[in-house]
Amino acid sequence: MRANDGATRFPNAPRKQGIIESADLRLSFADNRVAGLIFGHFDQNLAHIERRLGIQTVANGNQVTLKGSPEQTEHARFVLERLNERVLEGLTIAKGDIDGAIEEAGMQGSLFPSATTGAPDRLTFDEINTRKKRIKARNAAQHAYLKALKENELVFAEGPAGTGKTWLAVGYAVQLIEQGVVERLILSRPAVEAGERLGFLPGDMREKVDPYLRPIYDALYDFMEARHVERGLQTGMIEIAPLAFMRGRTLTNAVVLLDEAQNTTSMQMKMVLTRLGEGSRMIVTGDPSQIDLPPGQKSGLVEAARVLQGVEGIARIRFAEADVVRHELVKRIVTAYDRDDRTKSGTPQP
Repeated sequence: MRANDGATRFPNAPRKQGIIESADLRLSFADNRVAGLIFGHFDQNLAHIERRLGIQTVANGNQVTLKGSPEQTEHARFVLERLNERVLEGLTIAKGDIDGAIEEAGMQGSLFPSATTGAPDRLTFDEINTRKKRIKARNAAQHAYLKALKENELVFAEGPAGTGKTWLAVGYAVQLIEQGVVERLILSRPAVEAGERLGFLPGDMREKVDPYLRPIYDALYDFMEARHVERGLQTGMIEIAPLAFMRGRTLTNAVVLLDEAQNTTSMQMKMVLTRLGEGSRMIVTGDPSQIDLPPGQKSGLVEAARVLQGVEGIARIRFAEADVVRHELVKRIVTAYDRDDRTKSGTPQP
């Protein structure tokens, strides 16, 4: 990919009051096929970049011209460079990948080298690589989450739905299994209904617990071939472990994922945390705003996050509504509910 400036810029020169700087930046890609994959169907990817960064784009064959402020055009160039890398590696581009590249561009600081500092060091978001899928963090919170998973044996991840807490945890666990770092993945989740009463569930242990673990299965199928998931369940490489049957065990050489941990009691949480054995990692995910425990019962997740604060080897990552990556509408829904909760409690709006 080549870039040519269509206008002279002086990013380090003092700006005169009342004058708005603008820049034209022309980018050329390898060929029309590559450019088409980057620009999207009917240039929808370029339109998304325009809305997010407040610039104008003009596509022509394998070239695109970016028009806007110097800083925003440089951010757009960074985003298109990242998308170009994905296409050349044979990866597809989704809207989330564009949003992730935009977030990554915003983390770079000044993209203009100065006479004293030279070219800035560019931050690259952490990523997960499995045989089936390669994904990169889509915002700073996810980047911090993946970094914490690599550096700590126990990680708490708290935040609203749609932030990627469980999905990234499953992807990281699959990566560790494929790399031979651990031998198995142990999945657990409290069997607490979210307001409904499901009654008696027929079947064996796995069939009874399956409805509660369906979100984790969905993530597993995202990162592993279906036949490998089924084989893993048959051989014990992937184990379903209801909380009630965890007591007394020592879990070695495993990744333990406790999902929906806000619905564990204090005793259950302490019991699970003390199951950790040699060569194992534990990931605890949950949303403290969606506790379905009976009134008056403390959430084990909330208590553990407070009690274990500052303990070496333990990291705590907190996601906010701004970190929702599932769908733009989901982000707006979470924000609306959060605003309503603050209004009811009398907390000032941010």
